[in-house]
Amino acid sequence: MQLGHVVGHATATVKHPSLTGWRLLIVQLLGVGDQPDGEPVLAIDGLGAGAGTRVIVTNDGRGVQELLGTRATPIRWMTLGLCDG
Repeated sequence: MQLGHVVGHATATVKHPSLTGWRLLIVQLLGVGDQPDGEPVLAIDGLGAGAGTRVIVTNDGRGVQELLGTRATPIRWMTLGLCDG
């Protein structure tokens, strides 16, 4: 699990069938002192996070596969929670 900051969302006219109905967020992962940690990642969101929201994300591929109900998915990151303040 890692903290991140939602910098935007992604739209696609064509996307993998496993992602149908899911919002795609662009999340900048945060490290020590809330400094950016690497490049932004693409995460699925079922919580309604928007731009500017701090989120808890995970790259547990198995958890994503279980959530989507398929092992055949290209996505690895998902939101687990929304942070207060």
